[in-house]
Amino acid sequence: MSKREVQKEQRRKKILSVSLDLFIRKSYNATRMSDIAEKADMSMGLFFHYFASKEKVYEELVQIGLAGTQGFMQFDQENPLVFFEAAATNVFTMLKEKPDAAKIFVLMAQAQHNAEAPQAVKEMLVQVDNIELSIALIEAGQRNKTIREGNPKALSTAFWCSVQGIAEELALHPDVPTPEPTWIVDILRR
Repeated sequence: MSKREVQKEQRRKKILSVSLDLFIRKSYNATRMSDIAEKADMSMGLFFHYFASKEKVYEELVQIGLAGTQGFMQFDQENPLVFFEAAATNVFTMLKEKPDAAKIFVLMAQAQHNAEAPQAVKEMLVQVDNIELSIALIEAGQRNKTIREGNPKALSTAFWCSVQGIAEELALHPDVPTPEPTWIVDILRR
Protein backbone atom coordinates (compact mmCIF):
# COMPACT_ATOMS: atom_id res chain seq x y z
CA MET A 1 0.00 0.00 0.00
CA SER A 2 1.39 3.41 -0.96
CA LYS A 3 1.92 6.21 1.56
CA ARG A 4 -1.07 8.06 0.10
CA GLU A 5 -3.32 5.00 0.44
CA VAL A 6 -2.20 4.51 4.04
CA GLN A 7 -2.99 8.17 4.81
CA LYS A 8 -6.45 7.85 3.22
CA GLU A 9 -7.21 4.74 5.26
CA GLN A 10 -6.04 6.44 8.46
CA ARG A 11 -8.31 9.43 7.79
CA ARG A 12 -11.25 7.16 7.06
CA LYS A 13 -10.68 5.26 10.31
CA LYS A 14 -10.38 8.54 12.21
CA ILE A 15 -13.72 9.73 10.82
CA LEU A 16 -15.35 6.46 11.88
CA SER A 17 -13.77 6.59 15.34
CA VAL A 18 -14.70 10.19 16.12
CA SER A 19 -18.18 9.66 14.66
CA LEU A 20 -18.69 6.62 16.85
CA ASP A 21 -17.68 8.60 19.91
CA LEU A 22 -19.94 11.53 19.00
CA PHE A 23 -22.91 9.33 18.12
CA ILE A 24 -22.84 7.51 21.46
CA ARG A 25 -22.13 10.59 23.57
CA LYS A 26 -24.32 13.20 21.84
CA SER A 27 -26.65 10.86 19.91
CA TYR A 28 -26.88 10.34 16.20
CA ASN A 29 -29.61 12.97 15.85
CA ALA A 30 -27.70 15.69 17.75
CA THR A 31 -24.40 15.12 15.94
CA ARG A 32 -23.79 17.37 12.94
CA MET A 33 -21.40 16.69 10.09
CA SER A 34 -19.48 19.81 11.14
CA ASP A 35 -19.01 18.24 14.62
CA ILE A 36 -17.45 15.17 13.01
CA ALA A 37 -15.20 17.18 10.70
CA GLU A 38 -14.08 19.43 13.54
CA LYS A 39 -13.27 16.54 15.89
CA ALA A 40 -11.45 14.73 13.06
CA ASP A 41 -9.38 17.88 12.39
CA MET A 42 -10.46 18.24 8.78
CA SER A 43 -12.47 20.54 6.61
CA MET A 44 -16.01 19.73 5.53
CA GLY A 45 -14.72 19.36 1.98
CA LEU A 46 -12.23 16.71 3.05
CA PHE A 47 -14.94 14.95 5.08
CA PHE A 48 -17.14 14.78 1.95
CA HIS A 49 -14.22 13.20 0.11
CA TYR A 50 -14.65 10.17 2.40
CA PHE A 51 -18.38 10.10 3.17
CA ALA A 52 -21.30 11.70 1.35
CA SER A 53 -23.21 12.33 4.60
CA LYS A 54 -23.36 11.54 8.30
CA GLU A 55 -25.98 8.92 7.39
CA LYS A 56 -23.35 7.05 5.37
CA VAL A 57 -20.93 7.12 8.32
CA TYR A 58 -23.71 5.84 10.60
CA GLU A 59 -24.60 3.09 8.14
CA GLU A 60 -20.98 1.94 7.98
CA LEU A 61 -20.68 1.85 11.76
CA VAL A 62 -23.89 -0.20 12.03
CA GLN A 63 -22.54 -2.56 9.33
CA ILE A 64 -19.39 -3.01 11.42
CA GLY A 65 -21.59 -3.86 14.42
CA LEU A 66 -23.66 -6.33 12.42
CA ALA A 67 -20.56 -8.01 11.02
CA GLY A 68 -19.28 -8.53 14.56
CA THR A 69 -22.58 -10.05 15.65
CA GLN A 70 -22.89 -12.35 12.66
CA GLY A 71 -19.30 -13.48 13.15
CA PHE A 72 -20.07 -15.37 16.35
CA MET A 73 -23.72 -16.34 15.87
CA GLN A 74 -22.86 -19.85 14.65
CA PHE A 75 -24.99 -22.47 16.36
CA ASP A 76 -23.96 -25.87 17.67
CA GLN A 77 -27.29 -27.57 18.42
CA GLU A 78 -25.46 -30.55 19.93
CA ASN A 79 -23.69 -28.40 22.49
CA PRO A 80 -25.58 -25.14 23.03
CA LEU A 81 -23.70 -24.23 26.22
CA VAL A 82 -20.45 -24.35 24.26
CA PHE A 83 -21.89 -21.71 21.92
CA PHE A 84 -22.73 -19.38 24.81
CA GLU A 85 -19.29 -19.93 26.38
CA ALA A 86 -17.60 -19.15 23.06
CA ALA A 87 -19.84 -16.12 22.43
CA ALA A 88 -19.12 -14.62 25.87
CA THR A 89 -15.39 -15.37 25.57
CA ASN A 90 -15.19 -13.86 22.07
CA VAL A 91 -17.14 -10.74 23.03
CA PHE A 92 -15.15 -10.11 26.22
CA THR A 93 -11.83 -10.71 24.44
CA MET A 94 -12.87 -8.25 21.73
CA LEU A 95 -13.91 -5.69 24.36
CA LYS A 96 -10.48 -5.94 26.01
CA GLU A 97 -8.45 -5.80 22.80
CA LYS A 98 -10.43 -3.22 20.82
CA PRO A 99 -11.61 -0.18 22.79
CA ASP A 100 -14.07 0.87 20.07
CA ALA A 101 -15.84 -2.51 20.29
CA ALA A 102 -17.62 -1.52 23.51
CA LYS A 103 -18.72 1.71 21.85
CA ILE A 104 -20.13 -0.29 18.92
CA PHE A 105 -22.33 -2.19 21.41
CA VAL A 106 -23.66 1.14 22.71
CA LEU A 107 -24.22 2.44 19.18
CA MET A 108 -26.11 -0.69 18.16
CA ALA A 109 -28.40 -0.49 21.20
CA GLN A 110 -29.08 3.19 20.55
CA ALA A 111 -29.71 2.56 16.86
CA GLN A 112 -32.31 -0.09 17.65
CA HIS A 113 -34.27 2.44 19.72
CA ASN A 114 -33.81 5.46 17.46
CA ALA A 115 -37.11 6.16 15.71
CA GLU A 116 -35.35 8.75 13.55
CA ALA A 117 -32.58 6.45 12.32
CA PRO A 118 -32.14 6.41 8.54
CA GLN A 119 -34.32 3.83 6.79
CA ALA A 120 -31.26 1.94 5.53
CA VAL A 121 -30.08 1.48 9.13
CA LYS A 122 -33.53 0.30 10.27
CA GLU A 123 -33.50 -2.30 7.50
CA MET A 124 -30.02 -3.49 8.48
CA LEU A 125 -30.95 -3.84 12.15
CA VAL A 126 -33.83 -6.20 11.39
CA GLN A 127 -31.26 -8.78 10.24
CA VAL A 128 -30.00 -9.79 13.69
CA ASP A 129 -31.76 -10.22 16.99
CA ASN A 130 -29.48 -12.26 19.26
CA ILE A 131 -32.18 -12.75 21.87
CA GLU A 132 -34.65 -14.27 19.40
CA LEU A 133 -31.96 -16.25 17.57
CA SER A 134 -30.79 -17.84 20.83
CA ILE A 135 -34.18 -19.13 22.01
CA ALA A 136 -34.03 -22.36 19.97
CA LEU A 137 -30.49 -22.93 21.21
CA ILE A 138 -31.58 -22.52 24.84
CA GLU A 139 -34.46 -24.95 24.23
CA ALA A 140 -31.97 -27.47 22.82
CA GLY A 141 -29.79 -27.02 25.91
CA GLN A 142 -32.79 -27.54 28.16
CA ARG A 143 -33.57 -30.79 26.33
CA ASN A 144 -30.01 -32.07 26.75
CA LYS A 145 -29.99 -30.91 30.41
CA THR A 146 -27.04 -28.46 30.11
CA ILE A 147 -29.16 -25.30 30.38
CA ARG A 148 -31.40 -24.58 33.37
CA GLU A 149 -35.17 -24.78 33.21
CA GLY A 150 -37.10 -21.58 32.71
CA ASN A 151 -38.58 -19.43 30.00
CA PRO A 152 -36.13 -19.64 27.07
CA LYS A 153 -36.75 -16.05 25.99
CA ALA A 154 -36.21 -14.78 29.54
CA LEU A 155 -32.95 -16.77 29.79
CA SER A 156 -31.79 -15.47 26.41
CA THR A 157 -32.67 -11.94 27.50
CA ALA A 158 -30.76 -12.34 30.77
CA PHE A 159 -27.64 -13.58 28.96
CA TRP A 160 -27.54 -11.03 26.14
CA CYS A 161 -28.57 -8.06 28.29
CA SER A 162 -25.76 -8.95 30.72
CA VAL A 163 -23.28 -8.94 27.83
CA GLN A 164 -24.73 -5.63 26.58
CA GLY A 165 -24.57 -4.03 30.03
CA ILE A 166 -20.95 -5.04 30.49
CA ALA A 167 -20.06 -3.62 27.07
CA GLU A 168 -21.80 -0.34 27.92
CA GLU A 169 -19.96 -0.10 31.24
CA LEU A 170 -16.64 -0.69 29.48
CA ALA A 171 -17.49 1.96 26.89
CA LEU A 172 -17.90 4.51 29.68
CA HIS A 173 -15.16 3.17 31.95
CA PRO A 174 -12.50 1.29 29.92
CA ASP A 175 -10.41 0.61 33.04
CA VAL A 176 -13.12 -1.48 34.71
CA PRO A 177 -12.03 -5.12 34.83
CA THR A 178 -13.86 -7.39 32.42
CA PRO A 179 -15.81 -10.17 34.14
CA GLU A 180 -14.98 -13.78 33.46
CA PRO A 181 -17.13 -15.15 30.60
CA THR A 182 -18.13 -18.15 32.74
CA TRP A 183 -19.83 -15.81 35.22
CA ILE A 184 -22.24 -14.72 32.49
CA VAL A 185 -22.69 -18.25 31.13
CA ASP A 186 -23.62 -19.37 34.65
CA ILE A 187 -26.88 -17.46 34.13
CA LEU A 188 -27.80 -20.30 31.78
CA ARG A 189 -25.89 -23.26 33.17
CA ARG A 190 -27.92 -26.01 34.83
